[in-house]
Amino acid sequence: MKPPEPDRRDRPGFNDVFAALPVAVVVVDPDDRIAHANALAEQLLNLSERLMIGQPIAAILPPPDESRKHDNRGLAVFDTEIATARGVKIRVDFAETIMPDHPGWRAITLHVPAVSRRLGYSADRTAGARAAVGAAAMLAHEIKNPLSGIRGAAQLLDAGELTTLITTEVDRIAALIDRMQDFSDTRPLPLASENIYPLLTHARRLALAGFARGIAIEERFDPSLPPAHINRDAVLQIVINLLKNAREAVADQPNSLIVMTTAYRHGITVSSAPGKPRLPLPIEICVFDNGPGAPPDIADHLFDPFVSGRREGQGLGLALVDKLTRDMGGIVQYAREGIPEMTVLRLLLPRATS
Repeated sequence: MKPPEPDRRDRPGFNDVFAALPVAVVVVDPDDRIAHANALAEQLLNLSERLMIGQPIAAILPPPDESRKHDNRGLAVFDTEIATARGVKIRVDFAETIMPDHPGWRAITLHVPAVSRRLGYSADRTAGARAAVGAAAMLAHEIKNPLSGIRGAAQLLDAGELTTLITTEVDRIAALIDRMQDFSDTRPLPLASENIYPLLTHARRLALAGFARGIAIEERFDPSLPPAHINRDAVLQIVINLLKNAREAVADQPNSLIVMTTAYRHGITVSSAPGKPRLPLPIEICVFDNGPGAPPDIADHLFDPFVSGRREGQGLGLALVDKLTRDMGGIVQYAREGIPEMTVLRLLLPRATS
């Protein structure tokens, strides 16, 4: 027997759904006047919807400068500062979406990101990277050279199992120092126009043949992406690191899944540094996994050196991903997205100009 239809009176209407959206939304009509604003928008802008309706959007929420340049395909400006009608400055991710079935209408969303999800310049993260460079150089000098002497002395002991234990631990420490030395290389990366797809395919094959053997890694690629302005070795290392991170995240999942995606993001710009012009970063590479995500207490610090959600983790993999990405003029973002919710590590990279 077909179950009875639920009472339509119990179904939420537009106002209920709009008010409950977990992001601030302002709807703008063809005359550039505010038609709707949900509860989070009222809270963020410190104005009631009643006072905003009918007001010019520029008077209540002056859009970023980039909004004057977009081509009616929408706009996304991450980690930008906007002065509201009340004179309060807010730092948000600003996204403007065109409504194709309603000419002239558009929706503006405002999201206040956590520190680890900010896509622009971060003084704290840059300071952390500089500290890691200094620590790596110092430790490499002070520790790595004596390790070779310790290893040689252990081999001379010829104490069987004990010798093996010592040399194994020395090799492990030396490998850790090698990884830390990656931070101390401050030479500019040589960048060139590259097709990212051979790099992604190679990284996936390496993963499936080694650390991700037996795990499903799906590809959902936009086949029409233009070349990116990147360093091919750096991108390969970044993607391998992200796949390793995803593999470790799904280790305890009964139906482990990793997904690699690409997309072209019109209108995405970021601030490379205070006082410098915002840069377009339309080439997107994402690695999703259905693991539990980062613990809440470290989610805002995932890209800091020596921060790890795993007990045995060294906290260098994502910090190196962040350094290499920034060396190419790009940015990396951590988030939890989708239904069902998945972890995503998102790279945004510059497009090649020729």
